[in-house]
Formats: sequence, structure tokens, C-alpha cells
Amino acid sequence: MALAIDALRHGWPIALDGAFTLLPAETGFGADVSAARMLISSARAVTLKLANQREAAAPEAPVLIRAAEPFDLPIARTVADPALDLRYPMKGPFAADHLDHAEAAQAAMELARLAGVLPAFLVDPAPAGEAQAVSAADLAEWKDTARLSIAARARLPVAAAEDAEIVAFRSADDLREHVALVIGKQNGDRAPLVRLHSECLTGDILGSLKCDCGPQLDAALAAMADEARNGGWGVLLYMRQEGRGIGLINKLRAYGLQDQGFDTVDANNRLGLPSEARDFPVAARMLELLGVHAIRLMTNNPEKVRALEAEGVTVAERVPHQLPANPHNARYLDTKRDRTGHLLT
Repeated sequence: MALAIDALRHGWPIALDGAFTLLPAETGFGADVSAARMLISSARAVTLKLANQREAAAPEAPVLIRAAEPFDLPIARTVADPALDLRYPMKGPFAADHLDHAEAAQAAMELARLAGVLPAFLVDPAPAGEAQAVSAADLAEWKDTARLSIAARARLPVAAAEDAEIVAFRSADDLREHVALVIGKQNGDRAPLVRLHSECLTGDILGSLKCDCGPQLDAALAAMADEARNGGWGVLLYMRQEGRGIGLINKLRAYGLQDQGFDTVDANNRLGLPSEARDFPVAARMLELLGVHAIRLMTNNPEKVRALEAEGVTVAERVPHQLPANPHNARYLDTKRDRTGHLLT
């Protein structure tokens, strides 16, 4: 799996389950490479107005397409990247072909997301070059949270609370190293105040006003510090899942689409990516490794409560975590409320 993800990031082909060889449209390279077909997302197919492709419930579902002429890499990139739609408005016509290997194709879409590249591939390109073999079963094994373990832990005084410990987690093939910050003295008899926070470089580090991530992180740490001063404790799970799991580059692409007028959900869908791709089983496994089974969860999102409970975590209480809007993130917060069910009123 790690080799397949690395291959996609470097623009090398992968061979999936013996079904087909795929070259990533975004990063692929090679002289005179072309293919008769492409694999793209359902949402992208809808944008390209395929006459026989109806809008699907899952925007990231795979669709196999063909055109009158073979796809070369420059054309494939205009097909793949919605940021190029205004520059190259005339595409096609395309038609959707029957997809014989749906499981392998779905795995390809997910591998693209994990690699942080656009979910679009040349199918069986020529010349193909040496391809990295991978299977859908490899992806299922990679997702097995039993492979996650505590790699290191150390005392870490932070601005919000001097009595804190950082715990780092590692899985064999996953280059993302999630961390937990435990604030106060761990007490098995008292459910901790817990916040799942997805990494947000722009918000957490650069102070972006387009989201509420930075203020939410600061407020969560302050609340946990207050909890510790009153005999309780808290756990911040800092998940290395930028952009709710779509990666930094694709998140910035989504920002660009938002500047064109799309909301957060539609921007992700236009990229062919899900609006929610966070790995809640990993969060549940982190809590398990910390010996935490019942929590008081800081969230405005009921779906996050349900997702954790589905993984065996007891959410004893949902603690609201609402912060004031600013002129730059008001629409983002409205979208959270109106389209993803966040309780912000």
C-alpha cells in the first residue's frame, strides 16, 4: 500500500488486481503516453455532462469514460482538474463505458485520495512502463486499525496547560503519525473531555479566517485545561487528516473553487472527493490504546458522535463547541449547518 501511494504521488503507474493498469492524470509523465479510456469520479462525470451518466449519491464513485480520440496526458489533466474548466471550457463529447471491475476501480479512487492527488487515471496507457502491483485487499488490510500502536510518549507542557503529555501513534504502512495530547491526570473513573481535531495547516498554523479550525483548537485546549484544574482531564486527538481526509493540495484546490462561488461541499464534490473522509476507526483505536472507553465529546456534529459510537466508543455527553463567525467563514459555517448537519444555533 505504501508503495502504491508513493507511486501515485510520483506519477508512476499502478496495476490493480490484474484488472487494469492506471496512470494518475495529475502526476503521470512520459512521452507520447495515451489511453483509450479514463477512470474519473461520478461527480466529475456529471460536471462533464456525460449524457448517459446520472448523478450518483457518492460523488467519489468511479466512472469509466471514453472519447472519440485517445486521451493524452495534457488532455487528461484538463478532464481531471476542475480548476482548468474556465480555461478549457470545451471538452468531449464523452461517453461512459460499463465498468467490469467496480471494486478495483473504487480502490483506485480511494488510493488517489490517500495519495492526495486528483481521482483521475489513464486506463491501460501505452506505453505503460513498470507498474506497482496493488490490490483492493491490500487497501482493506491497510485500514485495519489493529496495526496502529503507540510509538512514543513524553511530557509536553503547552501554553494552555503545563500538565500535559503527548502520545504519538504509528501504523506500519501509514506515513501519517497521529498524536494525542492528554491534559491533566488520567482518571479511569471520570470520562475525559475529548476533541477530535483534523489537522489544518492554514487554520492551526497560519491563522486562516476561511475556517474555524484554529479558534476551535485553542478553545478546546483551554476547556481541557479548565477541566484539569477542576479535577478532570482532557484528550485532544490531533488527526493527520488535512481537509477532512482529502489532503492539503486538494483542500487548497477546494478553496480556489470556493472563490468561484461553490460552497465547501460542492467544491469537494467538483473535485470528485467526499466532503467527509476522516478515519473515525483510527480515532477509536487511539482512544482504546490510551485506555479511554467513555468520553465527553466536544463537537457540534452529531454524525461524529454516531461515527465514534459505531466504533464502540461510549459518548456519555456531546459538549457544544461553537465559536463566533467572522466575515470570511460565515458561509463556511452556514454550509456546515445547512448541508452537513452541524448544530450551530
